[in-house]
Amino acid sequence: MTTIDIGKAYLKAVQTGDQATLGELLSPQVIWHQPGNNQFSGTKNGIVEFGAMMAKSGGSFAITHAHRYLANGDLVAIEIQFAGQREGAKVDQPGIDLLRVQDGKIVEVWLFSSDPEEEDQFWGK
Repeated sequence: MTTIDIGKAYLKAVQTGDQATLGELLSPQVIWHQPGNNQFSGTKNGIVEFGAMMAKSGGSFAITHAHRYLANGDLVAIEIQFAGQREGAKVDQPGIDLLRVQDGKIVEVWLFSSDPEEEDQFWGK
């Protein structure tokens, strides 16, 4: 699989909640870089954080659209639209997911938000 193929499979698994495929694509030691100043911000290790975000949003947090995939060596950047709602808070904005792939596994993920303040308000402290 190319890095773009892995990026497409990752996004599809996230969008459909396919935990088995995510488990195959993500390294157990995956490193996450979450932007902003909220309870999920910073550098995290492992896949547990993703589940915590889904729980906090009541399962509503979703990547609603992938606009394009761009590759450069072991990196794939994905232009996305993401949205969610919880307890009266909403988020709906474009972003970028940047994945680093090594030996067919996603080993590092950088998330970028177009409006970090809105995302901070959504996730809270």
